[in-house]
Amino acid sequence: MPEVDVHKADLLAPFIGQDFLTWLWFCTETGRGTWTLGTGETVALSMTQRVAVQGGEGESRDTATSAGPQSRLREARLGLRTGKKVHQARVHMEMDENVWQVQVRAEDFALSGLRTPKVELRVEEGEDPDARFLEKMYLIDRCLEVLDLAFSSFLERRLGPDWGREVEAVKAWILA
Repeated sequence: MPEVDVHKADLLAPFIGQDFLTWLWFCTETGRGTWTLGTGETVALSMTQRVAVQGGEGESRDTATSAGPQSRLREARLGLRTGKKVHQARVHMEMDENVWQVQVRAEDFALSGLRTPKVELRVEEGEDPDARFLEKMYLIDRCLEVLDLAFSSFLERRLGPDWGREVEAVKAWILA
């Protein structure tokens, strides 16, 4: 097994995360934001309400954030045009009538602010008291499954022979 330089791997992680979130945003705005799970269910992803882009290094690092329920993410889009990369994004997922939202950070793929579909907290007589907890864990797992599927799709594209064409399509979308 080849030796891995941990420090070099740490340096690559933010770039992969930035490329992934930028590509995911591109997909969701160009009609490619729907994925099919192994179960045959489809899930639609979008990036709405909050996207932060970042450029520069160290003390000269500059961040632009677009936020708000009616935001068209103009500030973040402008940031992409000036060479910034997606640093954080709120990913919105819809599957049937279920909706999830989660904030994803590019540098380490950390998730925060996860909102799952609502779970009824009231336990009826005779019901398993653990059922609500297990349902919540299932919904969290579904969110992770969707993110894994989207990231796998990204890696297939990123490592495939057509990545150059994909980059050109993303650049055209940024400039549109």
